[in-house]
Order: sequence, then structure tokens, then C-alpha cells
Amino acid sequence: MCGIAGIRRFDGTPVDRELLAQMARQLEHRGPDDHGLWIDGSIGFAHTRLSIIDLSGSLQPMEGASGRTHIAFNGEILNYRQLRSALSYPFRTDGDTEVLLALYESSGASSVDRLRGQFAYAIHDSNTDETHLFRDRLGILPLYYYTDSKMFAFASEIKALLPVLPSTAVDEASLHDYLAHRSVPAPYTFIEGVRKVPQGHHLVVAPDGSVRSEAYWELPREPSLLKVSPSEAVNLVDEALTASVRDALVADVPVGAYLSGGLDSSLITALVAQERHGAALHTFSAGFGDDRMDETVWARKVAEIVGSEHHEVEVTAEDFQSNWSRLSWHRDAPLSEPADVAVFRLAQLAREHVKVVLSGEGSDELFGGYPKYRYAGITRWSGAVPGAALNRLEGTLPADKARLGVAMRAISEPNYAERMRGWFAPFTTAERDSLLGRAAERSVLDPYRNGRGDGLRRMLYADAHTWLADNLLERGDRMSMAASLELRPPFLDHRLVELAFSLPSNVKVRRGRGKWVVKEVARQHLPAEVVDRKKIGFQVPLDAWFRGGLRDMAFDLLTDPSSFVGSRFDRASVARLLEDHSSGGRNEQPRIWTLLSLEVWHRELKRRLDQTA
Repeated sequence: MCGIAGIRRFDGTPVDRELLAQMARQLEHRGPDDHGLWIDGSIGFAHTRLSIIDLSGSLQPMEGASGRTHIAFNGEILNYRQLRSALSYPFRTDGDTEVLLALYESSGASSVDRLRGQFAYAIHDSNTDETHLFRDRLGILPLYYYTDSKMFAFASEIKALLPVLPSTAVDEASLHDYLAHRSVPAPYTFIEGVRKVPQGHHLVVAPDGSVRSEAYWELPREPSLLKVSPSEAVNLVDEALTASVRDALVADVPVGAYLSGGLDSSLITALVAQERHGAALHTFSAGFGDDRMDETVWARKVAEIVGSEHHEVEVTAEDFQSNWSRLSWHRDAPLSEPADVAVFRLAQLAREHVKVVLSGEGSDELFGGYPKYRYAGITRWSGAVPGAALNRLEGTLPADKARLGVAMRAISEPNYAERMRGWFAPFTTAERDSLLGRAAERSVLDPYRNGRGDGLRRMLYADAHTWLADNLLERGDRMSMAASLELRPPFLDHRLVELAFSLPSNVKVRRGRGKWVVKEVARQHLPAEVVDRKKIGFQVPLDAWFRGGLRDMAFDLLTDPSSFVGSRFDRASVARLLEDHSSGGRNEQPRIWTLLSLEVWHRELKRRLDQTA
């Protein structure tokens, strides 16, 4: 993968070359192998390259054969060879970048429909004087922009936009969103005026400065289910996932796999080994020195089964303290999950051996892997239960009943959309209003309202648009790119995603077991002991760390009146959270993490901005 950036001015002023280069320098970690600029009067593109395909060619920004198109491209088009073979075009390179130019010159912007892979790219067409931005269907790769009456600017990461922004103030309306999601849902961000291109969208920037955004691909809102038996569903998923893994191995550099020992990464690793027919394979896992959450023994078992060369890293509380600030800078936002730091350490380890890794991201959100999905029906129809009574009862639960508390908090929310959101929300609607002293200024609940079908399908639809796109995929991209490593999630091939949403819910959650169809696929490639063991997940033992080495850090940062959190949130409520957790009476780790991560990010943002002032 790479980094892209660009400026388009509407006032006739030429693009400042040094300003564009400054934007590109903020993206060097995304592309340490090469860099380039293209400027033509009032428009300019920048590119930093991590070479994966056509290593010695395909330099960017690239000009099309007609001379009228220019591109800055981040990503991989996994079917580029098939597309290339069907095009009549005077190719000068052997990579996928030029295929995008050839497609655009032959079919226009609609050619994005023919792509498979993960991508974010910009094309300027000098004939129409329009600039086009595209983001892949699921939002695997990032793309941000800022626009005003004088200019339009875009970049792979927000930090690359900071040099052109008139203000770097925090968007205060995003605080409510963050307390509900641990991230800011598209199209918003934490920085005033900066927006995300939503997943599966195409933006057109016209010469007059107007910006038009439209979806070129969407998950179907209404269910259109295949009439298949459970065994037929297993075969369909097996075939689609195998094809996706095969495509994801397209590269001119070594490709490895993350192997946590869990179901999804173990299945992906087994399929990779199958496709490589005995060729060398590197696998990678992280441990935390905590027996409650350690899956490395299972990762080693799977590595032995598939014959991979396995590597491990242990993540400690000290890793969090030493990396938290700089990774917040890489994330351009608070770290939404404690596992962000662990994912970065894993990426560092992998980068010592390969340039590309495959991961199991997306399986839970497509096939119902989280425990909450078993309660999708209850979530939909539980509105009659008095929320205030549930909140009072939840407040009396001891620390070891934290999971029950999560369910009670979600079900206590005032409407169906909020109840769906509540399962992953660190703070309830009432708590958010109380902490900030005001209600939310805007609603970002559309993904929770737009999906149709049964309760499970609605929940999966919402999570694919929010939790997956704005949390997990952002984390995966930023933490891997911080180590200059490309991450590919085969479960998110759009063909497999479309198949998943066409399957009936009873092959996803079946007899109380989540992800049933994926487990049955895995059973064809892995031993039963790997498939049927209890799910642990990629968890970090922060509950203990916040009572130990991180306790003083949390108190100092969150209770300081001059802190960002101290100036924006009710300090008495924050202090009560810390005391309740420290005493061992309650497990407030998710809420402490959410606030502390916000504080760490804001301090690091301010420090970096002060350095460049």
C-alpha cells in the first residue's frame, strides 16, 4: 500500500510545491520505497510508495497514455491481470496502477465497478477538468478530504491535511459520536472540516469547487436470500473464501499471515498454506503474558499443522506506555481499542520478514461471531423493559459480571437503534449527555435504521458500516502502515460479502453458536479441537494493568483540570469511574480506556502541532 495526497485550487493560484511535498512527508511511513509529485498549475498530486507489484516500474503520480489523465493510487487491484488482458491500451508498465488509467480512459468513472481489491485513488481528467476520488467498497483503505471556497485537498491520512487546514480545532460534535462508538463514524472525523470518503463512494470535484458524492456500491438494505441448505451454504462460503485467499496472494514480494490461534486467522492460514502448495509461509502472533487471554499455544499448534515458520511477540504494559502517544498520531484519532498497540507490535514483527500479511478481519461482522449476535432478537423487542431499572441494577454488578453489565446497558437504551449501538458503546446515551452536559448535535444512527430483515441481519448491516469500517479497518490500516506493512483481509472480498448477506441467518447463528457456517468451512481444513474451542479473541489484560502500572497514568491525565478531558467532561463523574475501578468493585476498563485514549491523542496532536508552529 501507499500514501496519496493532493490539492486542487479554485482561485487560480498555482499549487505550492513545497506545501504538497510537506503533505507527502507526513505519509512516508506508508510508502518508504519511493515518492513523487505532479503539479499542473492549480492542481497537484503526491504519492509515497510501498512497492508490492511491478517493483521497478509503476512510479506515481502516473500520466495516462492520452496525456489527459493523471492518477495517485493507494492499494492493490487483485484482478488487474484479467482486466489488463481485455483492454486495448499501449501499456508501458506491468502493474495495476496503469490498468486503472486504462479503464478510466476507456469506460470513465463507472469502471470502478470492475475492480476487485482494496483501493483509494484520485484521477484528474484535464478534458472535463474534474477530479475523481474513489474508495473501495468496504472501506479497507482510508481517504480523507477538506474543502472550502478556495481549494479542495485530499490525503490517505488526516495528518497529511494538517498543513493546508485553516484550523486544526477538534470537532466538538464528534465527542458524542466517539463516546458511543470509540471512533467517529463516516463521513465525520475529529478535526473540524475534515471528512472521510465513505466506503464504496465516488467523489467528483468540479471546476467551480462543488463536490458531489455518490455510492457506486452498497450493501443491500433489503434481504434477498438464497434458498440453500446449510450444507450448500458451507460449500458456497468455502469456495468464495478460497478464491479470495487465492486473489489476496497476488504480489511480487513475500506474503505472510497473522495467526492468533483463533478460528478466522487459523482458517485463513490453512487456506494460504493450501494455495502455496508447500512453499515457505511465515505466520505471526502476539501474546500478553496473561494466561486468561493467551492464545499463542493454539497459534503454535496451527503453525505446526500447516507447516509455517512461526514468530511471536509478547506485548506488555510498558509497550502501551511507550507507544500509545505516537500510535495515536498514526491513528489520527484516539486508539479505539487496547488491541491497537498489540496490532502494531505484531506488524513490526511481521515487517522483519514480509511486506504483506493476510488477516481474518471481517468474519465476525459478516457471519455473526460476537456473543451479542445471539441476542439480536432480544435487542429488537426489549423496549418494554424499563431502562432506568436496568441501569440501577447494572450499577450494583461486581467486576466479574462485566459481560452481563454490557447486555443490561445495551437493552436499557431508549430505542431499537440505540440498543443495537449500545452493545459496543462504552457510554450509554444518558451517560454521554451527562458527561458532556448536552445532548448530541447530530445523529449518526442511519446504519442502525437502514438495514431490513430479521434482528441479526439488521445488526450485521449496522456493524459493517460502523464498527468494522470506522474502527477495525481504520485500526488495521494505521497500525500496519505505521510499520510499513500491507494488510489484506480476504473475508472482505466484496463477492464474499455479498454472499454473506444473501445467506439466511440460521447458518450464521445456529443452535446458539455464532459463525456456524465459517466453523463448518474450517472443519474441512483444520482439526476439531481448533474449530470447536472457546473463543477468546484478541484481548489485552487492561483491567489488571489499570489497577497496576497504568493506574497512576490514568489518574494523572484524566483528573488534571487543564487536561482536554478535564475541560470537556464532568470531572466528578470521571473521578468516580477511576475510583470504582481501582477499588476492584467494578470493571470500568472500557470507559477508562475511551477517556484516557482521547486525552493521550489530544496531547500528542497538540505537541506535534506546536513543533511545527
